[in-house]
Amino acid sequence: MDACTGDEGFDALFCGLLPRLYRRAVLLAGEGSAEDAVHETYLKLARRPDRLLGHPEPYAYAFRALVSVARDMWRARSRQVLLPEPPEPGERAQSAAGDPIARREAEWEAVRMLGSLPAKQAAAVLLVDLDGYTIDQAAEILGVHRGTVSRSRERALARLRAGLGGPAGRFRRRDRHEGVTR
Repeated sequence: MDACTGDEGFDALFCGLLPRLYRRAVLLAGEGSAEDAVHETYLKLARRPDRLLGHPEPYAYAFRALVSVARDMWRARSRQVLLPEPPEPGERAQSAAGDPIARREAEWEAVRMLGSLPAKQAAAVLLVDLDGYTIDQAAEILGVHRGTVSRSRERALARLRAGLGGPAGRFRRRDRHEGVTR
């Protein structure tokens, strides 16, 4: 149901103020955000419609709410940090130690690769290899058996190696006691 179809009450009053509020919102929040600001103002005022209806100057009350919403939107925008688009997945960072752009690209690639893993495997790699926890500590944090973390990590590292073009299989090791390879 459209908010402006109500014959009386809050919706009718707000719809009467709408053109004027929208013009002011364009000046306060900018043309791209004016509709959002007016909509947020409506939602804010609709929580307690009796206050708008009982106010001696409804436009002034609604305008004050609009100013508050526009200020909140401005604050939220000012806290956002815009980043450039990440590089395409196939592009690898030609990392130089002091190059911040290459470092950022390498971080994006690491995030992309971890994102390709199942959650359990990614969590094991993050905790053990990046955060420095032991297998036992990681198992306690995740609430699983240490063998589960160990196996998940092993599978994740194999998938990551395969994605980087390295040996995908398990590393072979010698059994200390029998001298056989596994």
